[in-house]
Order: sequence, then structure tokens, then C-alpha cells
Amino acid sequence: MIATLPSSPHTPTDILRKATIRPLSRATATINLLHSSSMRIRHSKHNTLHNIHPPSHTVNIMRLLSPTTIRGQSFGQGAPHNYAFEYSNCTGRRKALLIGINYFGQRGQLRGCINDVRNMTAYLVEQFGYKREDMVILTDDQQNPMSQPTKQNILRAMHWLVKDARPNDSLFFHYSGHGGQTKDLDGDEADGYDEVIYPVDFRQTGHITDDEMHRIMVSPLQAGVRLTAIFDSCHSGTALDLPYIYSTQGILKEPNLAKEAGQGLLGVISSYSQGDLGGVANNIIGFFKKATTGEEARHRALATKTSPADVVMWSGSKDDQTSADATIASQATGAMSWAFVTALKKNPQQSYVQLLNSIRDELATKYTQRPQLSCSHPLNTNLLFVM
Repeated sequence: MIATLPSSPHTPTDILRKATIRPLSRATATINLLHSSSMRIRHSKHNTLHNIHPPSHTVNIMRLLSPTTIRGQSFGQGAPHNYAFEYSNCTGRRKALLIGINYFGQRGQLRGCINDVRNMTAYLVEQFGYKREDMVILTDDQQNPMSQPTKQNILRAMHWLVKDARPNDSLFFHYSGHGGQTKDLDGDEADGYDEVIYPVDFRQTGHITDDEMHRIMVSPLQAGVRLTAIFDSCHSGTALDLPYIYSTQGILKEPNLAKEAGQGLLGVISSYSQGDLGGVANNIIGFFKKATTGEEARHRALATKTSPADVVMWSGSKDDQTSADATIASQATGAMSWAFVTALKKNPQQSYVQLLNSIRDELATKYTQRPQLSCSHPLNTNLLFVM
């Protein structure tokens, strides 16, 4: 038996703009923008941008923010005054929300997302003690309309996941499907763009932004509640808008904003089609983000997106990267979902930084994408990963 969700009011629709896309996989797509633009972008692992000339100089504005103690430790520079958090020991109740969307019958159809959910569900039950009755599973191969990964069902399930969460509870969120970017409207993104995920009915209802996911699944959590999130989608590096991002050396990092702008983190605005998954289009706009503007955005994120809860996110790619469908043992699967489970099966007792490196090593055997670890608070990456 799987948990069921209560009904909820209809969610507002987003305005859609017409475009077409011909994705080859999660990792490769050719996009033709048909609305108010004659520019063309080829979107792929290499993110080749045509007719765009990056600035010739870069400015390094790296700074370190250091974690201190385990309980009640302070946040980094720019965080709310006197704001503290607590780690979760993950000994309380367990709930999980897993979403896999293959987009059957739509352009850009994927093959491995539903398999990702099945494999992750089995792993949670077998290795981490999650119960089927405490899981909500949304996939687009199910007949029950309430189990379809529509925007309304996804948002309702997100609310269910965090409802009545208590200290030391362990919540788990897994998304496998299409992801993208849209222009940031609230100034909290260093690169100027929000990350988004695409429900199965995004043509009618639009996408779900990282801001909205943060507001629903992170902001309500109290100190000591763990939320572990895995995003196996393109442009998912900061899909929950968590402000503390860690390198494979376990070091807290800030982006070199001018350098990233020069490498192609430009204005990318998501558009949508009335007709197919091809509605996801990226329209190059004519400005580069200044390093100072990005720095202001980072401080805004630290001031507004930190949390007293213990939220950890593993993503299959950085914000400027795409993610790949994979075939493992003749089964279609998402590369990140496969790498996460494989790394933990090989060695269940790993620190956060060890697991990040293990996932990277698994991916490196076949793919160019780089996994990312982010957190709602300064994280001691040498601690044992628990869930």
C-alpha cells in the first residue's frame, strides 16, 4: 500500500510561449525558438552558444564560509543574525516522495525515469527502512489520476511530505525527469536564473521553480528535521535553492561569477509550447551578469534561503550542465540515480565528501556531468552520511 494524498484546490496555470524542441535525451537537445526571436541555440553537453562573445576578462571573488560546531552553529557571512540549525540523527519517522516522468507520447520522451523511481524505492525499503505506506510515488505509467505526476499532484505531494515533520524525522525527495532554467525574478540567483522542473502536464500548467520548491519543502521545516533530496535532471545544481554548495574536496565554494558568465551562463529564459515537450526553449538575451550583481544575489540567498533544518541535496549536474539517460545492465535509468545507489551499495559507510566523490567516480566512467552537493546550512562534510 502506498500513501494517498488529500485533494487540494487547482493550482494557477502559467503563461505559455510557443516553441519547439527536439531532445535526443536528457543530455542533448536542439531548440528552435519560434516566438519573437530569430536567434537559435544548440543545447547540449557542450552548451555551444552561437553568435555570443563572452567578456575577455574574469574577476575572482572567491571567499570561504566556515562551519563551526554541530548543534546551534552559526551560518556564514550574510546569513540571518543569530540564526542556528541542528543536524538530524534520522531516527524518527520516515516519509518519501518519488517522482519519475518519461513524458510518454511527447517530444523529448525519456526512457529511464520510471525505472529510477522503482530502483530508488526498492533501495529505500531494503537499506533505509522506509515503508511503502509512507511513500507517495508519482509516475506517468499509472492509471490512477492521483498518481500521475501532474503539477497539481506534485505540489500537493510536496506539502504532504513535510507536513507535521518533527526533529530527527528523515524525509526523502527524488525527482527524475526534465529540468531547465528560467529568468530569476527575485534576485536570489547568482547566475540570474531559477532552476525548474517540468511536470507531465507542463504544457497546460507550466513548470515548478526552485523558489517554489524551497518555499514548500524547506522553509516550513524546523530544526533537526532531515530532508534528503536527489534531482536527476538537467540544470539541477541548485534545484532546491540551498545556499551552501560544496566541492569534491569538501570545501564550501562560491562561484567565480565573471568566469561563469564568460563560459556561457547567460540569460536563458524558459518558454513553453502548447503542443509538446518541445515547449521547453532557451532564449539567449543580450546581457552578461556582472560579478557584483551575482555577489548581491548570493548574499540575498544566504539571508533568505538558509534554514534551521538539516536539508541536503544531491544533484546530477551543475546549474549549467545537462544530465544523461543511461543504459545499465540493459535497463534504461538516469545516470545520477544509478550512481547514487551504486556508490552507497559499494560502501554504505561514507562521509558526505566521500559519497560525493564516489558518485563523481561512478559518473566519470561514462559521462561528463559532475554531481553537486548543496545544503541549507554550513555542513561538516567529514561527518558520516545518514538518511
